[in-house]
Amino acid sequence: MDRPFVFINSAMSADGKLSTKERKQVRISGKLDFERVDELRARTDAIMVGIGTVLSDDPSLTVKSPERREARKTAGKSENPARIIVDSSARTPLDADIFKKGEGIRIIAVSKSAPAEKVKKLEEKAVVIKTGAEKVDLPELVGKLKELGINTLMVEGGATLNWGMLSAGLVDEIYTFVGNLIIGGVTSPTFTDGEGFSEAELLRLELSSVEKIEDGILLKWKVKGKRN
Repeated sequence: MDRPFVFINSAMSADGKLSTKERKQVRISGKLDFERVDELRARTDAIMVGIGTVLSDDPSLTVKSPERREARKTAGKSENPARIIVDSSARTPLDADIFKKGEGIRIIAVSKSAPAEKVKKLEEKAVVIKTGAEKVDLPELVGKLKELGINTLMVEGGATLNWGMLSAGLVDEIYTFVGNLIIGGVTSPTFTDGEGFSEAELLRLELSSVEKIEDGILLKWKVKGKRN
C-alpha cells in the first residue's frame, strides 16, 4: 500500500500512562524533550491526533519555535505541518485551538455515518475526508493523505489512535519518552489501549537507540511486525 512514512511520538510515565484517570495531561518531560518534539513537528509533513486528545487537551499542534517556522517558510512550506484529527463522529469543537492558532491546512477525517450538519460546519474550517462506514478507515485515510502529498506523518496519539494505527500495520517507527513519575489507575490511558493483541499476534519492535534526556529516557523503536 502506498502511504506516508508514519511514526508515533509519545511521552509516558514510568508505568506507561499517557495521562491521569481523569484524562488530564500532566507534564511528563522537560524543556529539552519539548525542543525535540518541536523539531520533529517542524520536519514532518503532517501531525495526526485522535478526537479524544482534542477533547481532553485541545492541542494546537503548531510548531512553537519562530526560527523553525521561518525555516519551513524559507523552504516553501507553510509554517506548520498539516494538522489532522481522526474524528469518526465529527465531534471536533468549532472553537478548538487547532482552528484558532497558526497557519496551515487542517484535515478532519470522519466516517460516512458522521452527522451531516456537523460535517458541513467542519467543512467551513477544514478539509474533511470521509472514509469508513461507522469508524474512520485508517488504511484508506493514510492512502488519501499520501495522495495529498503527505510523505511523512507524525502521530501524537492518544491511546485509541495509537492502537488503531499499530493494529492496522501502519506504523514504521515509535519514539517514546519515559518520564520519572508514576501515574497509576486502571482507567488511565496507556500508550496503546484498544482491544489488544493475542499472544499469537504480538507486534515485535527493534530497539534503535536509547538516550537519557534530563530525568527520563527516550526510546526509539522500529516496528518489525508490520502486517500491511
